[in-house]
Amino acid sequence: MSANRTILNRASKAVPPQIWFGISAIFHYLGPSFAVLLFPAVGVLGVAWFRMASAALVLAPLTRPWRTIRKADGRVRLLLVGLGLCLAVMNTSFYLALDRLPMSLVAAMEFIGTIAVALYGLRTRRNVLALVIAATGVYILIDATWSTDPLGLAFAALNAVLFVGYIILGHRAAAQGASGGVEILGAAMLLAFLFLMPVGFAEALRVFGHAELVLAGIAVGICSSVVPYICDQLAMSRLPRASFALMLALLPATATIIAAIILAQIPTMRDIAGIALVMTGIAIHRPAQD
Repeated sequence: MSANRTILNRASKAVPPQIWFGISAIFHYLGPSFAVLLFPAVGVLGVAWFRMASAALVLAPLTRPWRTIRKADGRVRLLLVGLGLCLAVMNTSFYLALDRLPMSLVAAMEFIGTIAVALYGLRTRRNVLALVIAATGVYILIDATWSTDPLGLAFAALNAVLFVGYIILGHRAAAQGASGGVEILGAAMLLAFLFLMPVGFAEALRVFGHAELVLAGIAVGICSSVVPYICDQLAMSRLPRASFALMLALLPATATIIAAIILAQIPTMRDIAGIALVMTGIAIHRPAQD
């Protein structure tokens, strides 16, 4: 475990946090785009189960979650349960929304929830302007017509609220340091898998006889939860919460590009204008001195 801690701490310090965030931003929607392709064969809840199960399995040797849970005091155990429950419900609602709505819309709604987090830590007029520009870009990506699917919007709204919870709880985990945050993430992921077990296992069980679908489900978990969440922890350990929240404005743009490449959800000129504004807001933002 000490070797793992050393590697994670060195990696966190050797690479700028913005790079870790960039990797996370790519995989944050690369994995879900593959998940959408699996929905017809595995089912939405089945894919969500594979995501949590494979992430917990891959993270277990690295983080040894049973040790983290056993050694944790009451405050840390409460954090573990809260983060685990947040991850389980957030990822499930996210997939249920993706089954009904375009990925760019779901991603844009995710960012709306982070505005409050960014506002909490803003210190300069420059950052206020950055937030306004980025939020305008997100509004354009959402499109004024919205959607005719109220249930899909409800799942997207639930995901957006829980995404804020993930940012807050994730930063509390990251306060333990890069390695400590990843260890807490591993334990929380195991709890998230246990929370989701009775919900998605029945759907996942139906495809256990198809090796290609099982492997695809594992790949979705690695791309969706292992790579981006570890990168988030490495970035969060060195970025103020408000700065991380505002940088999340990149996600709608990332989602739009990945959806166009993999899902053939081609962006309109309106979408491209929204992406440009989001990128401008990120470019002029300066981290608050928290």
